Amino acid sequence: MENSTLKPMDSEQLREYGHQMVDFIADYYKTIESFPVRSQVKPGYLRELLPDSAPKHPESLQDVLNDVRQKIIPGVTHWQSPDYFAYYPSNSSTAGFLGEMLSAGFNIVGFSWVTSPAATELEVIVLDWLAKMLKLPNEFLSSGQGGGVIQGTASEAILVVLLAARDKVLRKVGRNSLEKLVVYASDQTHAALQKACQIAGIYPENFRVLKADSNTNYALIPDKLQEAIMNDFSSGLIPFFLCATVGTTSSAAVDPLSELGKIAKANDMWFHVDAAYAGSACICPEYRHHIDGIEEATSFGMNAHKWFLTNFDCSVLWDQNALIQSLSTNPEYLKNKASQENNVVDFKDWQIPLGRRFRSLKLWMVLRLYGLENLQSYIRNHIKLAEQFKELVCSDHRFEVVAPRTFSLVCFRLIPREGDQDNGYNLNYNLLDAVNSSGKIFISHTVLSGKFVLRFAVGAPLTEESHVKAAWKVLQDQATILLTDQ
Repeated sequence: MENSTLKPMDSEQLREYGHQMVDFIADYYKTIESFPVRSQVKPGYLRELLPDSAPKHPESLQDVLNDVRQKIIPGVTHWQSPDYFAYYPSNSSTAGFLGEMLSAGFNIVGFSWVTSPAATELEVIVLDWLAKMLKLPNEFLSSGQGGGVIQGTASEAILVVLLAARDKVLRKVGRNSLEKLVVYASDQTHAALQKACQIAGIYPENFRVLKADSNTNYALIPDKLQEAIMNDFSSGLIPFFLCATVGTTSSAAVDPLSELGKIAKANDMWFHVDAAYAGSACICPEYRHHIDGIEEATSFGMNAHKWFLTNFDCSVLWDQNALIQSLSTNPEYLKNKASQENNVVDFKDWQIPLGRRFRSLKLWMVLRLYGLENLQSYIRNHIKLAEQFKELVCSDHRFEVVAPRTFSLVCFRLIPREGDQDNGYNLNYNLLDAVNSSGKIFISHTVLSGKFVLRFAVGAPLTEESHVKAAWKVLQDQATILLTDQ
């Protein structure tokens, strides 16, 4: 079969090649721990290994898979490795993978209801399911005034809500007032908001980044927000958008939603809550309080592709139905009876691009094949492992934990010697570089209150207690070498 011509599509060829690919991927997962977690290649490595033009005649799948083994895998950083603790997790699962396969199989482009009714209707239904698991207010359900939509990433989600908020206020105060619009967030907010402001034409000097510090565990301070808003009003500016975060990128801090929401409401501002990472934990009753006050929000986002066993990309956004007024188009070539009768959802009007994939299949598979109780246990287990890691850090006097462990992230550092010139910056930078270059684990860093801090985020599906203990040993051993060298 390998030597026969591969047709553009043929069910029996798909069956044969597809089985080979599934076997290849299953073997990859079986041996994933044998690879360096962070790729150790140098920039430009691949150009030397591949020809400089595409083949004129077909090659065999075996040849391609051999190239994947020998040339591609060395340049892959293994996000699904049980020894991966960098950034935040990006979960793959059997259920998510099956949903991704099915989506690729149908390969529909579901921009409006008529282009595949099931794609639109399943998305509406599974996002209602997820909203109920999170106990979101009725305003975010499709039966209320709003509903959910799957975006590619939280960056897209923040951009579309910022555009909707901008247009909503400009309809009221006039198009010429763009230069007066002000956006508020803490200095712990993801940089996606800054990029969204650039795209939306918000004047850079009107992007208020409010300082958060260790006194509030890096959460946004309501009094600082209130003061900034009052100052801007008195300068003739128009405060219109506030972004709060549940589980900040640097330290998983949680902004006080209830207080912030009341301030936003009193000043007629759009209040967006970004729970990209930590939103998943809120399906557990004991963590749901972190989104108390969500009833004050205009929009709410979480990434099912981070810590919810759903393969990338699947960023969920709930909103109270203001997106359409900013993002809808109605060209002649897309007109159809169902849309014009106004009794269907056309998700093209809830997002930046026109085309969209059948992503709800993945989430549907995850919710059905695992079920709520197993998903809750999955989250709880990672949080327990992170707590164990924190205790290991606390048991070694050479290290310190530098922010509370709220979810499955531990922020810590190697304590510098007395009189260290740069407050341990180089010491911890070198520790980070040493452990990542060993290939045994992969972690990332941030800077909090001027300290260079290491981040240990538990959340890969294969991670178990043994991996956490082994990671700690790698860190201890490298710390010993560094301190001895000093």
